[in-house]
Amino acid sequence: MNLQGSIVALITPFKDGKVDEQSFRNLLKWHIQEGTHGILVLGTTGEAATIDKEERKRIMEIALEEVKGKVPLIVGTGTNNTKLALEYTKMAEEMGFDAALIVTPYYNKPTQNGLYEHYSYIAKNTNIPIILYNVPGRTSVNLLPDTTAKLAQIENIVAIKEACGNIKQVTELLLKCPEDFTILSGDDFTAYATVMLGGKGVISVAANVIPKEMAELMESSLKGDVAKAQKLNLKLYTLYKAMFIETNPVPAKYALWLMGKIETPEVRPPLAGLAENSLEQLKKILKENYGLI
Repeated sequence: MNLQGSIVALITPFKDGKVDEQSFRNLLKWHIQEGTHGILVLGTTGEAATIDKEERKRIMEIALEEVKGKVPLIVGTGTNNTKLALEYTKMAEEMGFDAALIVTPYYNKPTQNGLYEHYSYIAKNTNIPIILYNVPGRTSVNLLPDTTAKLAQIENIVAIKEACGNIKQVTELLLKCPEDFTILSGDDFTAYATVMLGGKGVISVAANVIPKEMAELMESSLKGDVAKAQKLNLKLYTLYKAMFIETNPVPAKYALWLMGKIETPEVRPPLAGLAENSLEQLKKILKENYGLI
């Protein structure tokens, strides 16, 4: 499994309160066509927190049908309940996913020792490759580089999605973790910088909307084509910001809806639809800056 480049953190399309299976299939096919290097389903952007077990299994089945063997296929299996996270991770392994992305436990606010015990327990009871996911802005806990380096000694913990937004922390990860441990940006704003420092790519929100361009940015960055990568990164910056005009994945869903890629921009409570002024801003950016609508 080659974990690098632009890995999309895919939305989960809904229609009338249910998973829109056809739109989901269409998105998966589109990403393969556009050159996305890997696909993550049921992450934060996929609204995993409001998806039940039956829906989870169905989403995973569809993803495997459309993607397996074409690009690395990852599924989010993290919760703030260690036993449930293990259950979801075992399910991913049994179904044949290439890797599991496991977010740090939110709300509980574990210590660094608690984080180590959480991840090591799951890793030692499974064989599937595990990607750690650090996103302090959502979880209220920061997986520190020393803890990550310790976890990286466990054979099937192979990578981290680092979404702290702190380039200093990314640098410390590169210094402290084994060379074969993969560091991915979890934040479009730091994707280019992370690769320039020595990371391998990004798990991206913006790739939902501009998969080809994010793939090109990561390819040029990984090849060391600095001039092209810099130009692309600056060009895409306004879209990165637009994807967080309100809480992710709401703007991404509205963008895809405006582009005709999904039937509705529906999100599940407690998320709400875009406010009118945010929608107008998003429309303007998509049209005037990128010609997407």
